[in-house]
Amino acid sequence: MNSTIKFIIISVSVLLIYSCSGTGENKSKSAIKSTVILDTDANNELDDQHALAYLLLNGNTFKVSGITVNATYNGGDINEHYAEAVRIIKLCGLYNKIPVFKGANGKFEDIKNQTDSVFFDGYEAVNFIIKNAKKKRKEKLIIIAVGKLTNIALALKKDPSISNNIKVVWLGSNYPEPGEYNQDNDTSAMNYILGTKVAFHMVTVRYGKLSGTAAVTVTQNEINKNMPGKGPKIPEYVTGRHGGSFNCFGDYSVSLFEHIEYYGDPPSRALFDMAAVAIVKNPQWADSSTIPCPVLIEDKWIEQPDNNRKITIWENFNKEKIIADFYSTLDNYVPVDKD
Repeated sequence: MNSTIKFIIISVSVLLIYSCSGTGENKSKSAIKSTVILDTDANNELDDQHALAYLLLNGNTFKVSGITVNATYNGGDINEHYAEAVRIIKLCGLYNKIPVFKGANGKFEDIKNQTDSVFFDGYEAVNFIIKNAKKKRKEKLIIIAVGKLTNIALALKKDPSISNNIKVVWLGSNYPEPGEYNQDNDTSAMNYILGTKVAFHMVTVRYGKLSGTAAVTVTQNEINKNMPGKGPKIPEYVTGRHGGSFNCFGDYSVSLFEHIEYYGDPPSRALFDMAAVAIVKNPQWADSSTIPCPVLIEDKWIEQPDNNRKITIWENFNKEKIIADFYSTLDNYVPVDKD
């Protein structure tokens, strides 16, 4: 074999090896799933339940460490929020696989100096967040928070070292305008987190405007058309929040939409919290920007343009793609694995 032919063979072999190893690396990267804790006031209205089901049935995208609950003004005390979260986990066929932990009934300001005690308000959820934040991972643990921020603020207060290990994606605020349910339930918790170094993403709500998750709406007719029978079928029926028995999330979704008020023209409800999960799955479904971290004082956002601390703002959500993917997920569900 002459030297020219030998050179060609060796060169082709090297290229093939490089190509194969590169493909394997790309497959490995694409197979990485985001590890998530969902922190929710599950019994508040109906968007929390849809966010939870959407997360739990997106097993190609997410691994779930567990669910933590908190109590906001609506939906009763922590036990009722816990019960609703368990109900959704059962309907997704993941009971006894994905754990649920009770968090805070009260507000950060009233609990923050009690975290050295054993049984402070919210200790189960707070300790779970800290424990999972300390696990070694290639990427940060994502905490998708779709209620008040009390549990996360308490975890950061109790163990500030976890701030480098987590990313908080919070559904809340009408920023740059005041007000919003999740924000107003515990402003002290939000301001505390804004004052830390933790990676913080604010998924805006903006009631009545097209730029926030308030625009990611569905009508009762759409739910009645798309949701019956959707999701895994479980062997034992679950009693719903408003009565009735259900063996899949789709049928329970229909029930939730039968017991809710509607707004706008056409009358509809926003799936705020579900949109927060969606943009973690696909960041292309909204616009994001990085800004110097502001602070909320006396219900007014104060800009701090010289602040080196930066946060990410999410707005202008692609309603059509988000809703379409939600329905597609229920049609082609893949239950998540526990982290």
